[in-house]
Amino acid sequence: MIWTKDEKYDFVYGFDPSTGMYIRTDVLDENGRETGIQPFRASMPHLIDVGIMGRCIHGSSGLCAKSGVQCYQNGPRRNDPNMTLENFELICKQCSGKVQQFALGGAGDPDQHENFEEILKLCRTYGIVPNFTTSGLGMTPEIAVLCKQYCGAVAVSQYSRLKHVIIGKVKNKYWDAKDEQFVSQYGDKGEWYMESEEELGTILDNLWCEYHHKWDDDKIIFKDVYYESGSYTIKAIHMLLDAGVKTNIHYVVGNQSIDELLIRLRINGFPKSINAVVLLLHKPVGLGMAKNVLEVNDDRVGEMYQMLSEPRPFKIGMDSCNVPGAINFCNDMMLESLDTCEGGRFSCYIGADMIMVPCSFDQDKKYGCDLRKMTIQDAWDSDLFEAFRNIMRGACPNCKNRENCLGGCPLKPEIVLCNKKEKKK
Repeated sequence: MIWTKDEKYDFVYGFDPSTGMYIRTDVLDENGRETGIQPFRASMPHLIDVGIMGRCIHGSSGLCAKSGVQCYQNGPRRNDPNMTLENFELICKQCSGKVQQFALGGAGDPDQHENFEEILKLCRTYGIVPNFTTSGLGMTPEIAVLCKQYCGAVAVSQYSRLKHVIIGKVKNKYWDAKDEQFVSQYGDKGEWYMESEEELGTILDNLWCEYHHKWDDDKIIFKDVYYESGSYTIKAIHMLLDAGVKTNIHYVVGNQSIDELLIRLRINGFPKSINAVVLLLHKPVGLGMAKNVLEVNDDRVGEMYQMLSEPRPFKIGMDSCNVPGAINFCNDMMLESLDTCEGGRFSCYIGADMIMVPCSFDQDKKYGCDLRKMTIQDAWDSDLFEAFRNIMRGACPNCKNRENCLGGCPLKPEIVLCNKKEKKK
């Protein structure tokens, strides 16, 4: 763990480059004791989302739209230049010794950047841990090896959707030990999860041959079987896992995807050996439609958050946009483990065009600062960034959870999952 003192704002923070663990103290008094007051901001971002991609192969292929995920970066319609290697190194130089992590992103898959390997090497040269999210469409074993060598973690976007069939299976008198293990592996609630249609087909073929058509009505159990539709998503996950990469899944939650998420949570329907599933709240930005925004009074929302504390074979994470919902609906949640909107406070976004904004969802660049005309530090301390922070400073002054929530998203208040009377922007 590397510990650093923020002298300007009087707190200490730690980062472990090998595990990604990140810790902040409260504001410290003159004797170095914690005051119980959370630091509102840092003197420099601790994490920067660097949008190295100006275009998207996955989006232009139509696969993004087919999955039902509505790209906030407008990837399918963009064909801008990717970030140059020279500009990326300029960012690295300014961040060295100050910023611990980069989240590589942009309009497309970072692993498809023409200088991807050089970008990863530059990060490590300047003491920065790179992470990134990919659709998995262009993932190869060779890229996975690079990820193991240089990255802290890689997330694969869950573009694969669940398909559903019902199958019958002969009761216990016809089961052998192998079948018992199979049922134990996939749960005893009448629901099974398969990673592919091929896996499902193999199981059905084996059952059909083994039991010699003994499928009479008295000895049948019917099972709901869910299997993945997106083979490239699953293949990418396994390439990364096989290379020893800490692999997460990013799942965008909106009106169109929450029902499937509830099924996945109920049956632990995600590939084996992943590190975590990270839930990303749908935002009406870019191609994101307003009708896909979750409503706080939707019963499914409360059900989702209440399921998050259940034990699972993988970790559960969420983006900071989910924090108001977690505070309002999670039964067993350590508020200290939540970090509400860190945009302009502990993180920021730099696009391929070198425009820096507090959050990547500021696609209109209302708070944008041009890094071709100023430094990252200048942008971080600019009046535009301070105006963004002031929205959070003034939010919900009478709410008891204000310090943990700060009113939620400063850009899109309609996504804030809170209906308390104290809610105020």
